[in-house]
Amino acid sequence: MRRTRRHGLLLLPWFFLPTMAHAGIVLRVDGVDENLRNAVVAGVELSQYAHREATAAQVRRLYEKAPDEVQAALRPYGYYEATATGDLNQVGTDWQVTLHVVTGLPVKVTAVNVRMSEDAGKVPAVRRALRGVESLKDKTLDDGAYDGARDAVGGALTATGFLDAKLVTRRVEVNRAEHRATVNLAWEAGQRYRYGHVNFKNSQFRDGFLDRYVPFKSGDYFSQDQLLELQQALNGADYFAVVNVIPDTDKAKGGTIDIDVELAPAKRTIYTGGPFFGTDTGAGLRGGIEKRWINDRGHKWKNELVLAQRLKTLSTLYQIPMPGPHQRSFNFGANFRDANTVTSKSRTLQLVANETRLWHGWQRTIGINALAGTFTVGKRGGEGDNAEGLERGRSTLLYPEITLSRKRGDNPTFVRRGWSLTLTGRSTVGPLLSDASFSQVIGDVKWIRQFWGRNRLILRGSAGKIWTSNFSALPPQLRFFAGGDRSVRGYDFESIGPRNAFNRVIGGEGLLVGSTEVEHYFTRNWGMAAFVDAGNAFTGTDYSPRVGAGLGVRWLSPVGMIRFDVAVPVGDKNEHGIHLHVVIGPDL
Repeated sequence: MRRTRRHGLLLLPWFFLPTMAHAGIVLRVDGVDENLRNAVVAGVELSQYAHREATAAQVRRLYEKAPDEVQAALRPYGYYEATATGDLNQVGTDWQVTLHVVTGLPVKVTAVNVRMSEDAGKVPAVRRALRGVESLKDKTLDDGAYDGARDAVGGALTATGFLDAKLVTRRVEVNRAEHRATVNLAWEAGQRYRYGHVNFKNSQFRDGFLDRYVPFKSGDYFSQDQLLELQQALNGADYFAVVNVIPDTDKAKGGTIDIDVELAPAKRTIYTGGPFFGTDTGAGLRGGIEKRWINDRGHKWKNELVLAQRLKTLSTLYQIPMPGPHQRSFNFGANFRDANTVTSKSRTLQLVANETRLWHGWQRTIGINALAGTFTVGKRGGEGDNAEGLERGRSTLLYPEITLSRKRGDNPTFVRRGWSLTLTGRSTVGPLLSDASFSQVIGDVKWIRQFWGRNRLILRGSAGKIWTSNFSALPPQLRFFAGGDRSVRGYDFESIGPRNAFNRVIGGEGLLVGSTEVEHYFTRNWGMAAFVDAGNAFTGTDYSPRVGAGLGVRWLSPVGMIRFDVAVPVGDKNEHGIHLHVVIGPDL
């Protein structure tokens, strides 16, 4: 009589099994790829005893059940004729079970029949989901793929307004003898709903203000994507602690559905403050007061005071939001700045008025600046503030400015794939209310990619150019310097750049800086970095890059990424020593 593979498995010599032994089971599976192997291991009860004791009787019972369990585990993947034989050996105190699986020919989908009303099938999202069902044809029958494709169609119908859609036919006909299957699906889509009214509950603003955040109009077709967009816009406005956007399905009638937006106002006033340290600024204290809204029109007001060893600032900013498709806002501010770097000192007052909006995927800011103050440049290179060669000045400048910025990142706290790009241009308009005419362009770029598991490559670059009739009238913050935490590490902040006739650093009309950094993380929150920075500020074509290199520690702390870097100048006869750089802030 001919024995099947299954009989061969069951007729193993059981006298090798000690009747009272307690042991674990080591399970191995061969004959299938990794995906099917995982399915077999998950489907057989033997795997549950990998870290549990089993008696000889339990091993025998589990081993006898294995062939049927293997077949059941592979059936959802289209293998209806799978068989299994096995080997059983005692290794020390454990039992080693090896299952030899033969999948047989798979069942393939040879026909897909889908029925749906023509108007529903023409909706782009639904049409894409239907293509997913149709793509099952000529592939191995896979229950998971079938369920996912079928449910995607139902989800697309609901998401695009067919709230009464029903799946009336869901049948898969399998012909095992011919190894083929036919998929039959049919939906009754029903009517497509449109928006009615949007009702904001518990809003602290005047009627009509929050309507500007709504990305649709009454009478438009219902869309879950638009409801998510509304929720994200309201969360991003920073007015509310709770935002729930809920379609009122219970009262939907006549093809119209109202939307309820349940709100809970956030804390109106925010106080911030505390000590900080940065190698560019030294130790200091920071304090701030922000009003999330100051009236029922949603206006905002933010104030900040910074008192550090080498930098003191007092700033105020008043914002008038203009919600809508472009998320505009009008901003008016003032900033007093008292800075003291190794190369310059300055005290300036800046007044700003600008408009910020979304523009073709960019954050665009257009405005005008008024800057006035006194300054001293050329501190580095001499002996004290009274040394020969210091350049002192007073300037008043009025200039428009435009900034375009864009960034993409897969995680706001720790970016694995992302980039940022910022472009800034500013220029005086003739001699109007300005001591000097100038034009300036600046570009900053950063690119991050994770590779080989816990490693990141970070590339960074900055470039800039000034055209001016009177460079000596420009305050330090409008000149170009290099060196510091975010420039060329291994040098002090703004310590390198063109020098005057007395060998004092006075800044330049051009800037070109680049950096390459590799990070490796030992744990989720701790890692180390190696980096090389190069660049300089320059005038004309006299570009001579300075190079800094070093190692650093990275800590993803509860308050954000903290970077501790130790760097040294490379190949510079005039600069020596080790420099510590500390930076706290996001990757992008």
